Amino acid sequence: MTNDSRRVLVTGGSGDIGGAICVALARDGWQVIVHANAHRERAEAVATRISDGGGTAEIATFDLTDAAATRAAVDGLLQASQIQALVHNAGVHDDAPLAGMAEAQWRRVIDVSLNGFFHVAQPLLLPMARARFGRIVAVSSVAATLGNRGQVNYAAAKSALHGAAKSLAREMASRNITVNVVAPGIIEGRSTETLFTPDQIKAMIPAARTGTPAEVAGVVAFLCSEVASYVNGQVIGVNGGMG
Repeated sequence: MTNDSRRVLVTGGSGDIGGAICVALARDGWQVIVHANAHRERAEAVATRISDGGGTAEIATFDLTDAAATRAAVDGLLQASQIQALVHNAGVHDDAPLAGMAEAQWRRVIDVSLNGFFHVAQPLLLPMARARFGRIVAVSSVAATLGNRGQVNYAAAKSALHGAAKSLAREMASRNITVNVVAPGIIEGRSTETLFTPDQIKAMIPAARTGTPAEVAGVVAFLCSEVASYVNGQVIGVNGGMG
């Protein structure tokens, strides 16, 4: 089976990193399902960019924290055709020191990154196993490995994906299904452009610059490719040497 007959679902595909991942996968010949929840218009812009470049894209809108809604959406997508890859890029920040963090802040961040991963990945596993092919990539964060003040909830959610991916890789490897994690550092985009000064960037990052969404997308695209078939259960940092 060639990439042009394969479909990939990218959660959080409407964001800066998610959009770059969608475009990179489409460039490699994947039929891309661009997922969004609150920002359908951004997903539509990503799909248009892919179509304008000669690729194939469709949009799926659903709330990853809603198990029933996610299951219904994934089942509907599977009825149309198989899905051979999942990139779980969706995630949210809701920062506060843990001593002052509200329970709703904790639950919201965990729900999107971790429970969302379960909700969207679980219904795809048996179809992938029957096809004896699958690629699953979870997008984490350097905060999961280094920690970050004010992000106990975010770091907990993302580091939990590391354990989930490593365990799931062991469960599914014999079916030619790989499960890996990409952990970006500070990547330029809407969520980071006002957070750090140039001097702070130079002090924090050995590469002395922020990364680009395309640099993260390139690693994700590699992990979804045939040549990455023996890379499994790994956490790969894209962080300019932060750790």
